[in-house]
Amino acid sequence: MQFIDLGAQYIHLKEKIDQRIHKVLDHGNYIMGPEVEEFENQLAQYVGVKHAISCANGTDALQLAMMVLDIKAGDAVFCPTFTFFATAEVIAYAGATPVFVDSEPYTFNICAQDLERRIQNVVKEGKLRPRAVIAVDLFGLPADYAALESLCECYGLKLIEDAAQGFGGEINGRRAGSFGDMATTSFFPAKPLGCYGDGGAIFTNNDEYANLLRSYRVHGKGKDKYDNVRIGLNSRLDTIQAAILLEKLAAFPSELQARNKVATIYSTQLRERFETPYISEGYLSSWAQYTLKSESRELLMSELKSAGIPTMIYYGTCMHQQTAFNYLNYTDADFPVASSLCKKVFSLPMHPYLELAVQNTVISKLLTLTANATE
Repeated sequence: MQFIDLGAQYIHLKEKIDQRIHKVLDHGNYIMGPEVEEFENQLAQYVGVKHAISCANGTDALQLAMMVLDIKAGDAVFCPTFTFFATAEVIAYAGATPVFVDSEPYTFNICAQDLERRIQNVVKEGKLRPRAVIAVDLFGLPADYAALESLCECYGLKLIEDAAQGFGGEINGRRAGSFGDMATTSFFPAKPLGCYGDGGAIFTNNDEYANLLRSYRVHGKGKDKYDNVRIGLNSRLDTIQAAILLEKLAAFPSELQARNKVATIYSTQLRERFETPYISEGYLSSWAQYTLKSESRELLMSELKSAGIPTMIYYGTCMHQQTAFNYLNYTDADFPVASSLCKKVFSLPMHPYLELAVQNTVISKLLTLTANATE
């Protein structure tokens, strides 16, 4: 049993993906070939934004956003503590100070109420300049952007949506990647829309930001790559990866429907024994992960492993617990919800090609284990 079955997806899309790859091999434009622009145009259309700028990976996408906003030493950038390291890493790499924020107890996303409290604390202390918020669409569910956009407007902050897991999610028909001043995503193979290597993108409706992003991703180029008008990165999406993503994007809507069907079956069968994922009215998750909470997580995962059922923990260590951020002097008491979540959450096999019989095996084993625990 596969946790995420990329092989099944490739078999389904093999003929079209192979044709795309061979076309690139035939024309030989491996760097910034025509498929890159074609993919960016289709990506922007899907998300519903003016610009989609591809890059080498999701971390670079965040770093490029930091560069465009000129985030630097003395700046405070707010982000959730319950997230992947890259979200906070790019803040520190820019020389700024990450200010961590607790989670909502049900959605696991950044808590707007705690965010406002921490913004006010930074303003009151007067040591840092509040500059931006990075919100994460955790496990596929978009964050509360109505509240976040209102807060950022009130306090004069820029808002960046980290949609690495959320691509395909929606709020009232508005797609992930379209929120905030800029949004980023990752095409890491395990993401809802993934390539066969690394890849990423930044989304924006701001023409100035888009022009800067296109310059920064190619060594700060001006009129061409030998005219360098600013210090940038080498962060381009390979043409072959763009070719693969074109076919995966074409299949993505049907895959998203399949993901939601898998999630519905899990929730229907497991809700009496577990606290299943909470989806607010008007929201659609892309189900990057299907995540449960349990006080007996380690025991359950061990028993599932013995039965040949893979599980994963996203994330067992919060940002405030990472050694790299010890200098910020946070404690678990500062983030009671997130500190509890990281001890309880675990994720089940989730992908659009998960067969019902296989899923029923997972469900049956979980129900048996929890039934035995209550006897």
